[in-house]
Amino acid sequence: MQLTHDTTNFENIQFPVILLLDNITSEANIGSIFRLADAFGVEKLIFHGTVPNLNSNRLKRTARNTHTTVDFEVYEDATQVIRDLKSNGYRMTAVEITSESRPISEFKLVAEKILLVAGNERHGVSEEILNNCESAYHIEMFGKNSSMNVAQSLGIALYEITKVLRS
Repeated sequence: MQLTHDTTNFENIQFPVILLLDNITSEANIGSIFRLADAFGVEKLIFHGTVPNLNSNRLKRTARNTHTTVDFEVYEDATQVIRDLKSNGYRMTAVEITSESRPISEFKLVAEKILLVAGNERHGVSEEILNNCESAYHIEMFGKNSSMNVAQSLGIALYEITKVLRS
């Protein structure tokens, strides 16, 4: 028998993970990210740059009401927020393929608090934001393409990170 929202017994946990969304613009992706944040017990979302259109029907349909329950903040420039979070013990890491990134399956907990960065659908994490990151992890891919949808990559990254946080 398939279980419903009311009949599952999933543990309700909030992890010390904040998502920094660097100029993510797709309403479908933003809706999916709200849903992922709820599913993986993310502390909150920080939108940097582009302001999300929370009145978008596409976003609302994809988020399935999580945009009303997941904490979020919006900043045109999140530089000060990043400084504040880092001074409060958050370690900033990007989900981005770089010359120094490691596979997300090798994620190691270096700090108890994580500021996880995801970037724009076309251009990835901006150089300015990437320069503030202490580390970067990528999703190993086995086809010819070298990129993945931002919401899908966050889902994989959050799965690996919360697995480590729970152990």
